[in-house]
Amino acid sequence: MSMQVFNYIATGIGIAGSCIIIWGVLLTVFNFFKIESNRFIKKIDSKDDGEIRYSFSSYMLLGLDFMLAADIIHTIHNPVLNELYILAIIVAIRSVISFFMHKEMKN
Repeated sequence: MSMQVFNYIATGIGIAGSCIIIWGVLLTVFNFFKIESNRFIKKIDSKDDGEIRYSFSSYMLLGLDFMLAADIIHTIHNPVLNELYILAIIVAIRSVISFFMHKEMKN
């Protein structure tokens, strides 16, 4: 019974991570079109996409953190070798993405 509860918790955390990423994508698309429409209507040549990139990167990193937490909980309660390999690959991919996003956000 308790194993099933942890699986539900891990699934809920993973869904929350997906929702955070989807919300970030929706906000980014909305803000992008808002800036582009202002450029078109007001004939302003502004490069205000740095803030959009920063915001999107923040949502992506937060969502990936949630997904990583869900995978860790799932792997702890289902310690199968294949699950550990998948978790290691996910951690590696997330670390690379995080490194480059942080590097880009500093610039």
